[in-house]
Amino acid sequence: MSGKSLMAISDLWVTYWSRPGFQLRRTPFHAVKGVTLSIKANQTLGIVGESGSGKSSIANAVLGLVPAASGTIRLGDAELTGMNTHYPPEIRRQMQAVFQDPFSSLNPSMTVEDIVGEPLRVHTDMTRAERRARTVELLKLVSLSEDHLKRHPHEFSGGQRQRIAIASALALEPRLVVLDEPVSALDVSTQNQIINLLYERRDALGIAYLLIAHDLALVHHISDRIAVMYLGHIVEEGPAERVYSSPAHPYTKALLDAAPLLDPARQRERRALRKAAPASEMPRDAAVGCPYKNRCVSAMPRCESESPSAYPIEGGGVANCFLFADDDRP
Repeated sequence: MSGKSLMAISDLWVTYWSRPGFQLRRTPFHAVKGVTLSIKANQTLGIVGESGSGKSSIANAVLGLVPAASGTIRLGDAELTGMNTHYPPEIRRQMQAVFQDPFSSLNPSMTVEDIVGEPLRVHTDMTRAERRARTVELLKLVSLSEDHLKRHPHEFSGGQRQRIAIASALALEPRLVVLDEPVSALDVSTQNQIINLLYERRDALGIAYLLIAHDLALVHHISDRIAVMYLGHIVEEGPAERVYSSPAHPYTKALLDAAPLLDPARQRERRALRKAAPASEMPRDAAVGCPYKNRCVSAMPRCESESPSAYPIEGGGVANCFLFADDDRP
């Protein structure tokens, strides 16, 4: 991507340590392994993958909720990993988040006025009247009204609660909003409403999104670029339309093949083929070779011992797969 990035992630590793067991020794689990990504202002980077792929760990590292074991995360000119999760207020206000379950992320004892106005109370010197006026403006941005100010989260539907969470995230006019599975707890029609709302607010306000999700079709709808994760690795990255319409990596193709089809007959046929396929081992942390080698229908001998580099793909982006290597070795 040309131009300066708003956020740049370079060789990021996130490691969790198990509690000591009978051997009285803690063991590491590398959730994110050498990830390099960037996001430009007014753009959306979508990260997709199965549960446990490491995508939420990237979001948590960006937000300062978990420390990076190594690598760097930069927001503009600020290097965040050196702050060891202790971000100063000027950094915190530039990054906000919307999480998966709006009911658990909103304080049930607070009114909507208090929830949306809380960032303004903490980070600005606005008077109570000014905060109220700004809160009303924010609610209107997400298609809610002043009539909702004195209500509590339990009085709203799931979609309305997510709108409240979005209004709160936009209160400080952040440069970057991290969206961690923001619609997975909602029904399909409400998902579309929230995604369209996020798309409109991004373009109107000029903010950037880091979108974490498992649904490649949904991510394609709102993203400019897509990164596909598997076992902590980025296996493919590129323009959203190219990744969705012409996926290169076998895992990306598998994700698309797993999406439900509208045709019941084709859906049953595909389910039968999956059941007939031999079961394969899914390692938690492949130390040698390609991380996808045990599930890949196109695996070759070199996949067992070599880790693929990021090879350029026609149409833009890269895929970490030997199928696109520029040599003739099998």
